[in-house]
Amino acid sequence: MVGTIKTVIIGAGGMLGTDLCKVFPDAVQLTRKELDITKRDEVVQTIGQINPDVVINAAAYTDVDGCEDDEYLAFAVNGHGPGYVAEACSNAGAKMVHFSTDYVFDGSKDEYSEGDEPDPINLYGQSKLMGEQKIIENLNDYRVIRISWLFGSNGKNFVETMLRLSEELDNVKVVNDQFGKPTYTVDLAHKTREMIDLGPGIYHITNEGVCSWYEFASEIIDNAVPCTSDEFPRKAKRPKYSVLTNTKTSPMRDWKEALDDYLKERKT
Repeated sequence: MVGTIKTVIIGAGGMLGTDLCKVFPDAVQLTRKELDITKRDEVVQTIGQINPDVVINAAAYTDVDGCEDDEYLAFAVNGHGPGYVAEACSNAGAKMVHFSTDYVFDGSKDEYSEGDEPDPINLYGQSKLMGEQKIIENLNDYRVIRISWLFGSNGKNFVETMLRLSEELDNVKVVNDQFGKPTYTVDLAHKTREMIDLGPGIYHITNEGVCSWYEFASEIIDNAVPCTSDEFPRKAKRPKYSVLTNTKTSPMRDWKEALDDYLKERKT
């Protein structure tokens, strides 16, 4: 069924969007230049003209600290934009797949399942939670996929930052008191194909295995040194434990195996 349905990918030029386009090569691929999801009329008109069966929204403003500086942009892209896409999907009778974040939670628990109550502690998390709510308000046939600690070949990510800093600095300080699940965009893109045929709702999809940012870094470089969040202050407060538990579908592979593949891939 999936191979014959008409699919649209929004945010096709981003890190996740690029890998989604490889998994859905026949999809209508829309970059930010081709569709700005903050413009309601443009979104409704574009989706209406294409008349797809499935819309995958990978467009987002993911700069966590940047969201603190530009609240308007954060809520326009991450909050209202997904609602406009959901409205357009409702009009077209299309399913919607949307990617949210572990940062909708406050980090006060060791792990979070899909039914846990969100309580974001930064503007990025607040804007992404609004996006979830707007989708649910406007559409019944949605799949909201919460993801965490994304890395991939086609954008800024933690792995590339660590590799760069490792060459520039004798020691790279990395916090050891924030925990989550690193997730490879290639694995997530392939899993998304499976998600289309699952029932509507909220899903937690990550690679398996929990680690701190320091433990993640130590698998990438050999000169990482641990520090506390207090020693490495950031503009946006981060949840200490943003571990997402997947209770609804089959698990993906361990993040270390995925990271090995990524590191091999980037050398070829």
